[in-house]
Amino acid sequence: FPTRRSSDLEIVEYPEWNRSVDDLVKKIGRMDMSFVAKNDDGSVKISILDIYYIHNVERKLFVYTKGDCFRLDGSMNDIESRAFELGLVRISRTCIMNIEHLKEIRQIRNSHLEAVMDKDEKLIVSRKYLGDIKKAFKREGV
Repeated sequence: FPTRRSSDLEIVEYPEWNRSVDDLVKKIGRMDMSFVAKNDDGSVKISILDIYYIHNVERKLFVYTKGDCFRLDGSMNDIESRAFELGLVRISRTCIMNIEHLKEIRQIRNSHLEAVMDKDEKLIVSRKYLGDIKKAFKREGV
């Protein structure tokens, strides 16, 4: 079997390097990625896997997890520049979501779209970013 070594401690064996193996290796790599955010108690390290979405409100970034909200330093452009490698996708001018927590996208009244997260929270999806969402689905093999 071919072997690809990404560090001295990790060896991945596979019968053939293909898109599925590549997607799996990328997902494993994202497990170690995190942001440092702030709450009332100070700074907190948040794994990319725990992030549902990042929302920009009045030029302040907030990270939403299953049950908490944290303040994040930086800008939407900072996040968006790393979004592809992090498994995040921009869905509106003010929101970037983690596609891993997306349950469904559905059409609602007046041809608007909404993303339903796996905790049943609903986010408005801008048609402008629909192409990016489709690319993310293809990238993730969804």
